[in-house]
Amino acid sequence: MRKLRYLAAIGALASLCAAVLPARAENFRVGRLVCFSTPRVGLVLGSAQSLRCVFYARRPPRQYIYEGRIRRVGLDLGVTSAGTLSWAVLAKNSRIGPGTLRGNYVGASGNVALGPGLGANVLIGGSRRSVMLQPISIERSIGLNLAAGVTNLTLGPRGRR
Repeated sequence: MRKLRYLAAIGALASLCAAVLPARAENFRVGRLVCFSTPRVGLVLGSAQSLRCVFYARRPPRQYIYEGRIRRVGLDLGVTSAGTLSWAVLAKNSRIGPGTLRGNYVGASGNVALGPGLGANVLIGGSRRSVMLQPISIERSIGLNLAAGVTNLTLGPRGRR
């Protein structure tokens, strides 16, 4: 019964996130952003985590390193270990260079963890609001946590590989 509730909560969260920001036909899939997070302690009304991110561009194949911070406001109860977030990156044009993903992203998020955890994040923003991080990201972590609310992700460039 507990697993059924867990799966139902994740399904409902994924449906909510997909409905919030519909995909647009004029966007190009330009790569993948993978972020590694620090441990998080939910403070009932929110939390904050530092991130180290790598953007893997599709064409030409390159990597750009970013430093970031993700803040959640809303229900956030529990503790999670360091985790990984992964997004497909969509942009209004296919030209991506160092620093293109810098800026603020805002949207909805949710996370459920009873041991292994999953989360979903819907974020849009970046330079001139021209970048969208895939409607549903995959977040992996371990802990005991329940979170849902508004999320702000801030990315800044750290260098180029």
